[in-house]
Amino acid sequence: MKYAGFSRRTLLGGAGAGLAAGAAAGAFGRAVAVPGQPHQVSLGAARVDFHGPHQAGIVQPPQARIELLALDLAPGATRQAVQELFKRWTRTAGDMALGEPADSHENQIALDAGPSSLTVTVGLGATFFDKLGLAAHRPPQLAPLPDFPQDAIDRSRSDGDLLLQVCADDALVAYHALRVLQQLAAGTAGTRWQMSGFSRSPGATAQPRTGRNLMGQVDGTNNPKPTDPDFAAKVFATGPDWLAGGSYLVFRRIRMLLDNWEQLPTDRQERIVGRRKSDGAPLSGGTETTPVDLGKQDPDGSLAVPADAHVRIAAPASNGGAAMLRRGFSYSDGVRPDGAPDAGLLFLAFQADPAHGFVPVQRSLSRGDGLTTFLRHEASGLYAVLPGVPDGGYLGQALLES
Repeated sequence: MKYAGFSRRTLLGGAGAGLAAGAAAGAFGRAVAVPGQPHQVSLGAARVDFHGPHQAGIVQPPQARIELLALDLAPGATRQAVQELFKRWTRTAGDMALGEPADSHENQIALDAGPSSLTVTVGLGATFFDKLGLAAHRPPQLAPLPDFPQDAIDRSRSDGDLLLQVCADDALVAYHALRVLQQLAAGTAGTRWQMSGFSRSPGATAQPRTGRNLMGQVDGTNNPKPTDPDFAAKVFATGPDWLAGGSYLVFRRIRMLLDNWEQLPTDRQERIVGRRKSDGAPLSGGTETTPVDLGKQDPDGSLAVPADAHVRIAAPASNGGAAMLRRGFSYSDGVRPDGAPDAGLLFLAFQADPAHGFVPVQRSLSRGDGLTTFLRHEASGLYAVLPGVPDGGYLGQALLES
């Protein structure tokens, strides 16, 4: 498969037969074999090129680990200082994506590891533009997200002038990159909040499969695919000019009420979601990838997919065609004061325009989704994800030199 910017970006031979099969068959194509290399190489040898028309970390399948870091600009930070920071981030992220040392800030955390599919993705919050005198360049799509019923947003763990999404298939590689980038920002931007998450490790299943969330449900079946003719129109921004090829990222930290959920029998869980738990197939029949038949009825005349099922409420057909590329990770941060698990989903969704992606879907979910009873939205953010970086360029160049 060849899609804009992908042919040279992903460079890997599979780690074992299962991963190799996934690389060949997966809709996003995690990897292709490198000519002249053996069929099997270690998982750590997987690398994703930092450069390209779109940033890495958007269309790639979720890696095993994510580190999220939001930063606020230091008081008095100038556009020139941010330019220098973005140049340092560009140079260093490009080196680390190849498995090379991080120059003067190399901390040796991942000294003996390969790049492990490391990706670094940078986004800008709405406040970034005001602080640097760039308000005229702030896109209208960065207008604050509306308040949704039942939100319980902690603003100290939300928003931020800058967002770093750092992903890798090895936890040490991801944390190493995070610390290096964090140190490079010293004096120009400081940490606002930080979160970590995880996903299924490549090769953990005998055959490539869609991942599961902490509720045990297959999650991500209906994501747009690069082979879809309208994929780019759904995921990538076309303007303003400095953002062409970028995207908009909605972040939500969603705590799952797992103690309550796990008390439900499986068939009740399935009716709330609208899919079988065993294989992800819709309750209207077929396999995981069979389109959901929202009109199908059971023999007793009831809807096969209940009226308040998550897949019905979230379906593009129920939201004027609204769609987004979800790239979620689970998180687990111990227990809360009441003994309940502090665990759930780091929801990340890339889209061309939040007003026609996340917002209408979330409005529908907040009004009629049976799953809402078992979820708490506790942090939120909206970011303009910068376009990719050509060889010789740097992150945000078109904006910062405007």
